[in-house]
This record gives sequence, C-alpha cells and structure tokens, in this order.
Amino acid sequence: MARNWLFRSLALRHAIKNTVRPIFFNAHHRFLSLPSKPSLFATAIASSQLSLLPSFHHSRSLSSAAGPSDVVLVNSEEEFNNILTKVQDNSLHAIFYFTAVWCGPCRFISPIVGELSKKYPDVTTYKIDIDQEAIQGTLGKLQITSVPTLHFFQNGKKADVLVGADVARLTNITEKLFK
Repeated sequence: MARNWLFRSLALRHAIKNTVRPIFFNAHHRFLSLPSKPSLFATAIASSQLSLLPSFHHSRSLSSAAGPSDVVLVNSEEEFNNILTKVQDNSLHAIFYFTAVWCGPCRFISPIVGELSKKYPDVTTYKIDIDQEAIQGTLGKLQITSVPTLHFFQNGKKADVLVGADVARLTNITEKLFK
C-alpha cells in the first residue's frame, strides 16, 4: 500500500516538474489524467500527498509551510493593528491569512497562497499564526473561529472572506478582486 502511494506521489511530482500529463489511479485502478499544464491544484495535491507518506524519522517541521518572501509574517497584536490601519488608511490591497501549525488544510492551501502572492505583487499577503499568545485578542475581535481563514482587502476595505481550503474559490476571489 505504501509503495503505491510512493509511486503515485513521485509520478505526480515528476509530472508537475516536467509539465507532462500526470496519470492518476482511482480506487478501481482506472487511469485518470489531468491537463498538460499543471495547475495550482495539482501542485497542492502533489505536496499534500508527499506529506502523507509514512516516515520512520519524523523530522518534518511542525510549522505550516514556510511562507515565501512575498508573505509577511505578523507576530503580535500591535503589529497586526498597525498593518491593518496602514492598509485601511492608504487604501491598499491585502490578504490576511490566518493559519495554524497543526492545521492540515492550512498546509494544503499554503503553497497556493504563496503562488498567488507572487502572481499579484501589488497585493501584500500577511500570515498570522493563531496559536501565538500575542495575537489572541485580535482573533476574538475578528471572530476567527476556523482556519484557514483569509480576509481580502481591496482599496483598504474588506471585500471578501474565505473560510476553509477551497482552492477554486481562493483563486476566483483573488482574480476577481486584484486583476
């Protein structure tokens, strides 16, 4: 069983890197194929499948996927409030990405958030780990009850909210607001 997971994960990873048509197997061992150009969704599946592989040496970091340089980490309530005020006062575009270390869906969607932050350089993405003690008051005020949660600001005003790891909706909201 683990061997099949390994084979499928490596085949998908190879297909994405080489932009060939990846082949998937469903439960009945029928072949399913994806478009020749890898999508953000295919990339996310590849990274999430690799994390499902059994490991004898559990050396994986206990943080959600490290944010690329385009994602700004917010470490305190004061820092968050200053950034939010700046976004609102200067009518900026921004995404506030609330995540957690232990959250599987957060790890799933994190690479997509990173890719979108690169695709839209005029939109600043702020990543907030909800487990930080210094941010707990803000979470209550914003009523963050689930992760991942993303707040989208267009021209300094909150334009949309996404709760959950819905890649299609994330992509649609981002394209609608920031294109």
